[in-house]
Amino acid sequence: MNFLFPTFLIGLAAIAIPIIIHLFNFRKYKKIYFTNVQFLKELKQESDSKSKLKELLILAMRILAIACLVFAFAQPFIPGKTKMQQGEKAVSIYIDNSFSMEGTNKTGTLLENAKTDATEIVNSFNASDKFQLLTNDFEGKHQRFLSREEFVEQLNDVKISSATKNLTDVIKRQQDFLQNSGSKNKRLFVLSDFQKNTSLISKQDIDTNVVINLIPIVSSEVTNIYIDSIWFETPVQQLGTQQMVHAAIINKSTKDIENGSLKLFINDKQVSLNSFNATAGSKVDVSIGFTVKAKGINKGMLKIEDYPITYDDIFYFTFNAQSTISALVINGKESKTAGNFKSLMQDDSLFLFAENSESTIDYSIFPKLNLIVLNELTGITTGLAAELQKFVANGGSLVIFPAKKPDLLSYSEAFKNLQLPLITGLDTSNTKTQTINFEQGLYEGVFEKIDQKMDLPKVYEHYRFTQNTKSNSQNVIVLQNGNPLLLQYNIGTGKIYVFAIPSDESASNFIKHALFVPTLIKIAILSLKPDPLYYKTAANESIDLVNSSNYSDKPLHIINTTKTTDVIPEHRLVNNTTHLFTQNQITQAGWYNVMNNDSVLKGLAFNYDRRESDLNFYNTDEIQKQIDDTGLRNIHIIESGEKKLSATLQEVNDGKKLWKLFLILALGFLAAEILIIKLFKN
Repeated sequence: MNFLFPTFLIGLAAIAIPIIIHLFNFRKYKKIYFTNVQFLKELKQESDSKSKLKELLILAMRILAIACLVFAFAQPFIPGKTKMQQGEKAVSIYIDNSFSMEGTNKTGTLLENAKTDATEIVNSFNASDKFQLLTNDFEGKHQRFLSREEFVEQLNDVKISSATKNLTDVIKRQQDFLQNSGSKNKRLFVLSDFQKNTSLISKQDIDTNVVINLIPIVSSEVTNIYIDSIWFETPVQQLGTQQMVHAAIINKSTKDIENGSLKLFINDKQVSLNSFNATAGSKVDVSIGFTVKAKGINKGMLKIEDYPITYDDIFYFTFNAQSTISALVINGKESKTAGNFKSLMQDDSLFLFAENSESTIDYSIFPKLNLIVLNELTGITTGLAAELQKFVANGGSLVIFPAKKPDLLSYSEAFKNLQLPLITGLDTSNTKTQTINFEQGLYEGVFEKIDQKMDLPKVYEHYRFTQNTKSNSQNVIVLQNGNPLLLQYNIGTGKIYVFAIPSDESASNFIKHALFVPTLIKIAILSLKPDPLYYKTAANESIDLVNSSNYSDKPLHIINTTKTTDVIPEHRLVNNTTHLFTQNQITQAGWYNVMNNDSVLKGLAFNYDRRESDLNFYNTDEIQKQIDDTGLRNIHIIESGEKKLSATLQEVNDGKKLWKLFLILALGFLAAEILIIKLFKN
């Protein structure tokens, strides 16, 4: 306990006055003669003991009354958690305006609670102090100091936003701003519901020179059921095919859900419906099927019914029903199997098929391709090797069937450039296939049931390779002698598949085997880079436009289908691919189009960040434990409780003043003295 005016403590010397009065009783006694005092002796002794007790109690009351009165004038107080120095103060106040702040308590929505508390905070400071308002939007207008009146005016404009920020990012931004304030008195306030998935405190991001005040805004219990994510069973959605879309639905409530409904809309029409059950606190996978009936960009939407939190009950997605695989087969001069690849791909709507001879290769089409097959090339020139290296680096898939009589020197140089093992020789012994990796990689999901007695390809001659120990490789098919028949290499975002056999039937029956078609089809499908079904709002998403070098000089636009949002994204052209960056500009969920003048280049879907859907919050004890674990002493939790926040803040900053308490005690002791005098009669 400290005193604001300690010099008044000199007044404690007045305690000597009642003590002196007690020691020197100045009352005059009058003698009264009585004939017989024998019966009064016992009464006198009893009266003396009562009189002494009464005098001691009166003395104590007078001493305590004087001491409390002196303390009241000295104005005692219990020091607060923080103490501000004199001078102008710089104050940063963060208002959490994420979706979870739509929750309510007995005084209204959490956002309105936070705005009321923020008003009380600025009113507890001096009019000459300067303030910053910060929200999840991190807007430019919030990157300057405001007067008290300007702060309140901006505060009234704060609305719920789709943006979500981690607590450490918020505090770091506030600290960085306050460092440039020029003020020695810095205060930082965070008003939030402190969701668990966004409110972890990181010690390394905290400046210990800035006082941080955390003010929890507590909501009533809220339950929520929401669609967390979606995905297709197959990577390609073609016109007329039956598709299955999956939705991960999370039940963040204490009640089981029975016969909930999941509706599927394609191009604004409901096409399917499915029911689901979800136990309390569970995550379920709900699938729903439909037939692709429209070419080009299709707009999809999954919907459930849930109250009171509704913003996450709809999930938007898009897909292109014209997905085709651009494939090129380069045939060697001596190859006899060109017709096999042509018959497989040319008449299939999945492929855009082209073929070249090894003597007339069109390198200009390489950037537009998904798949290149080298079918028994006699040699691989340095020019072709360089183009193939660039093709794979850009995410393409390359299949190599070596020739029966290859130029091993050119193959070795090309394989070195492509980071492949080198051919060491030809093994002419007959053998069979021993194992195929059906569990992962190339053949994963190709066969519904694996027959252990299935007929596998026979090999009459095959090439051996140098021993491979690279982690980016996989032996997909292995022969009985332990040598690989098919190797897969992941090079960056691209893939290379190397067969140890020529495609010629004299080397193996693989080209005629039933395994040939699913192998090439799956390699082709994996060569596609499916566009994301959806993106997040209020984030810097990267959107790729392949083969985009022929766009007009006018900027590209991202426009939603309701024409209410029009964004010009940042763009970069790298290796014939345009990368668009949204830079947090898209804040509204829904369907969008990438527009070049009046042409639609790509369909997009944006959804709100599902982190806000998990309505689990830290309570005060859990927040305090985080603070204790970091060992930081400049972070304080402020709970207003029944008192006004301004009064609580004053206690935190200036301490708890006790002069009123001591004044009341002084009056109480005086009243007690009067009662003692009246009750204890001689």
